Amino acid sequence: MAPHEDLPAPQHGLLLTHFLTVRDVAVSRRFYADVFGGEVVMEENPAIVKVANSWIIMSPGGGPTPDKPGVTLEAPRSGERVSSFLNVRVADIAAFYTHAVATGADFLTEPVDRGSELRCYLRDPDGYLIEVGQSTGLLVGIQAATPAESS
Repeated sequence: MAPHEDLPAPQHGLLLTHFLTVRDVAVSRRFYADVFGGEVVMEENPAIVKVANSWIIMSPGGGPTPDKPGVTLEAPRSGERVSSFLNVRVADIAAFYTHAVATGADFLTEPVDRGSELRCYLRDPDGYLIEVGQSTGLLVGIQAATPAESS
C-alpha cells in the first residue's frame, strides 16, 4: 500500500485529479510514469500516477453505477474531435520534448512559438490529447493571437 501522502486525499479543502478511461491500464500507467516522470502510487483498481503536484487516475470503462446512472465510461473512439484535453506546463519545453520523444511519445508537431508561449501537443496511448506548453511572452504581457487573427 502506498503511503497516505502519495494518494490524492487532502487533509483540508480539496485537490484536483484527472480521471481517464483507458483500454489498457498497464500501458497507460507506464506512459504517464515514463513521459511525465510520474510515480505509480497504485497499480490497479484504479491505477494512480502522481505527476508533479497532481494525479492521473486510470481505469477501464464500464456501464452505469448507482452514483452515475445512465453514464457509460469509454476510451475515446477517435482523436479527430475533442472536447477537452490535459494541459501541462513545463519550465523547459525543449528538455521535456527531447525526453518525451526518447520515451516514445508521439507529438503532433514540434513545439511552436505562439508569441505568448511555446506549445505542442501529443497523444497518450488511448488517443487523449495533451498540450505541453512553456510560458514565454505571456510572462511579460504578450498574449497569443486569437484564432481569427492567426489565420
